[in-house]
Amino acid sequence: MTSGRSFYITTPIYYPSDVPHIGHGYTTVAVDALARWHRQAGDDTWMLTGTDEHGQKMLRAAAANGVTPQEWVDKLVSEAWFPLLKDLDVANDDFIRTTQERHERSVQVFFQALYDRGYIYAGEYEALYCVGCEEFKPDSEIVDGTGPFEGLKVCAIHSKPLELLQEKNYFFKLSEFQDRLLALYDTGFVQPESARNEVVSFVKHGLKDLSVSRSTFDWGIRVPWDESHVIYVWIDALLNYVTAIGYGSDEAEFERRWPAHHVVGKDILRFHAVIWPAMLMAAGLEVPAGVFAHGWLLVGGEKMSKSKLTGIAPSEIIDVFGSDAYRFYFLSAIPFGHDGSFSWEDLAARYHAELANGFGNLASRTTAMIERYFEGIVPVPGEYTDADREIQQLVAGAAAKADAAIDRFRIDEAIDAIWTIVDELNGYITDNEPWVLAKRRPERAEGDDAQRARLGTVLYTCAEGLRALAVLLSPVMPVSTEKLWVALGAAESLGRLQDQPIREAGAWGVLKPGTSVNGLAPLFPRVEQA
Repeated sequence: MTSGRSFYITTPIYYPSDVPHIGHGYTTVAVDALARWHRQAGDDTWMLTGTDEHGQKMLRAAAANGVTPQEWVDKLVSEAWFPLLKDLDVANDDFIRTTQERHERSVQVFFQALYDRGYIYAGEYEALYCVGCEEFKPDSEIVDGTGPFEGLKVCAIHSKPLELLQEKNYFFKLSEFQDRLLALYDTGFVQPESARNEVVSFVKHGLKDLSVSRSTFDWGIRVPWDESHVIYVWIDALLNYVTAIGYGSDEAEFERRWPAHHVVGKDILRFHAVIWPAMLMAAGLEVPAGVFAHGWLLVGGEKMSKSKLTGIAPSEIIDVFGSDAYRFYFLSAIPFGHDGSFSWEDLAARYHAELANGFGNLASRTTAMIERYFEGIVPVPGEYTDADREIQQLVAGAAAKADAAIDRFRIDEAIDAIWTIVDELNGYITDNEPWVLAKRRPERAEGDDAQRARLGTVLYTCAEGLRALAVLLSPVMPVSTEKLWVALGAAESLGRLQDQPIREAGAWGVLKPGTSVNGLAPLFPRVEQA
């Protein structure tokens, strides 16, 4: 079921210095849903995630905990980051760690190539550095401290004092790429429009050459021609996108996969949309397919942050509502690319209204009525009425709209399109009253056959609509849609859910009459919150 069309998509590689919060989970499930959709469409899909494990911040955290940096990152990844993927039902194809030999070796190959091509030179540097950002800060992100930090320069993002660093470093000639980058942005390389405008404005103000090595600590990848330096952690981190797919080690795999679609939080947009494509241009490689920057998750009006105690662990939500509800809520409630606010009240309201009473109730009552009125066998539809054909057209249209929205990385719009099927089918059941059609009328025995045929058509329409919903929603909610697929008997007659061609999900008449329907426990049980 492969079309040969390559679709390589990445999350940022996360800095595992602390436990993951729902912002990390949000990015990860968004990329997973996009990858699942393309995989199910038959595209040659590859999803990468991973962890960025070098840098001064990690070195200091390890020292504070009395362990080596490698012991520290091993503990963080195994105890917090691998479980996150499992808890969120993420089907990533690869997980790269920047401490792996495959990464370190290929980073040195790339860095040497930049040097050999004349884009790296030695120089001296003095600037204000934020350990939290692992970045020399531009003037726009340096502010005067207040309170205990009065009289100091602090990072506008972390609100912590900056360190004045003076080092002999190696520099990358970023300043040479201004015109080429601006031309790249005209191609739609950065999405959404607000992110593109921000990057264009930044680059038009002029680019300075970038310090790309550090010599005051050793937790990092050595500069291949000067072992007294380690490669700047952001350069090291960005290169994961090519080292994971064979750059410097497996040319055929690299050719097959590259270029990638990058999904990032807007706070790291500049690295991905300015520094990264410039590095690739300098190395003579193709730039990424695009960079999509999503917004921040706000809690109480503030960007989520462990340091400001607004971080919420994904498990706090999953333990109550389940992973499917987590995935559905964040991917549908927030327009992808915009900031969004999280609240427990909104989550609970949407869970009950849209999942329990909407989708879950539709699935439960359809399967229950087929069991009650047709002994658990999907009925043969009779002659279709205009109302039935409207449902068929709606399903086809919703599937096409959803696929078009996914191509624009608008997962929220895709879910909105699919959800029209849920709403219309619930209304269709109310209008057609199958429970009334199921009643035999002794005084009008000659009408029973027609009434029975109509009942079969109505319930087939509902079951076939649910078949389409299971396929279309499986990238977003893999657990509940799998349960529904089994309950519809589709696993026996049509094969695995993940093998169903998603771009053909809107075709009508796929679920075979005569299929045995199985009992279905509530997909989204009511949650009583304390």
